[in-house]
Amino acid sequence: MREISGGITAPSGFKAGGIHCGIKKREKDLALIYSENEASASAVFTKNKVQSASIKVSGEHLQHGRARAVIVSSGNANTCTGVRGYKDAKAITALVAKALGTGKEDVLIASTGIIGRFLPIAKFKPGIGRVVKSLSCTGNVSASRAIMTTDTFPKEKAVKFKVGGKDVTIGAMGKGAGMICPSMATMLCFVTTDALIGRSALSKALKTSVDRSFHRITVDGDMSTNDSVFILANGTAGNREIRSGARAFGEFQKALDYVTCEISKMIVKDAEGAKKFIEISVTGGRSQNDVRKVAFNVANSNLVKTALGGENANWGRIASAAGSAGANVQEKKLSIFIGGVRVTKNGDSINYDSRKVKRHLKSEEIKISVDLGLGKKSYTVWTSDLTEDYVKINAGYS
Repeated sequence: MREISGGITAPSGFKAGGIHCGIKKREKDLALIYSENEASASAVFTKNKVQSASIKVSGEHLQHGRARAVIVSSGNANTCTGVRGYKDAKAITALVAKALGTGKEDVLIASTGIIGRFLPIAKFKPGIGRVVKSLSCTGNVSASRAIMTTDTFPKEKAVKFKVGGKDVTIGAMGKGAGMICPSMATMLCFVTTDALIGRSALSKALKTSVDRSFHRITVDGDMSTNDSVFILANGTAGNREIRSGARAFGEFQKALDYVTCEISKMIVKDAEGAKKFIEISVTGGRSQNDVRKVAFNVANSNLVKTALGGENANWGRIASAAGSAGANVQEKKLSIFIGGVRVTKNGDSINYDSRKVKRHLKSEEIKISVDLGLGKKSYTVWTSDLTEDYVKINAGYS
């Protein structure tokens, strides 16, 4: 497996484009992903009980397991917009389908932005015609910019690998910087592949990959209403169909996991106001639920996040967050490491190389390890520090 350029248009048979249609004042705000051939399709959506009308429409369209296009708008979430929001989302997919000459249910839709505002539907009508004309094999760049909100850079990744002697490609683009916490985050991710893989196997691979990537990131502990991860597989690579349980499925899963994990890490590195990328690894748990609880409780602790943002080796905050996670944690078994340096052993403070710890805390990437000392289960979460800039950005977001 090797990284290549091209993002979502790296796999054969896919085009993309991005334009400004007037949802935002200036920046690009409408993106389109298009498969020249019919593609197997699947998605994972937020578990938030308040969901965007775009999710509801996409969920309906995905019931037949295939798609040709995904239309994405940024600047407006189309959430808490009732019947009108649903009708607007349906109307937009119908306009895209007509412009592309495909079925209405072959078009999926996603949106991101402010909650509680109606989509400026009149602006979509001319915009859809222009974004369709913008489609190209190099349109990944404009598309990845068109889906951004508070992001400071576009997020893309693509890899090429072998399946049964055939070259197969997976490409992706994503967005997200705040309201990041499982299930998923205020994030969107779109994955394309030219692999020939059945809907059942595709859905299984996506769910597994989301559990290993987007379900392991947190910036502020807030779950959004629009989180969506889509995947389209058009089968143009010419490989023998990938089936669940086969060796080829494992190769596909490995490549998909790599792509989604890389996009996940980009989202955390672009967290609103953040200066640090933080990896929290919890080991020695008796159950997977225990290590997951501890990892997220440490990662979501404002006291831990502000300490790390201030490059302060206040490991007591880590110990406190681990102990309050509602998991099986025993003080006399607990050990904490910062940048590989053990700072506590079996619940007790120990002498450690403070200079080495301070050097590590000054780096842009920080590693925290918590050993529960009770079993063999482990779990890793990626998060960011918490700074004054985060407060400023979100206090003025409207």
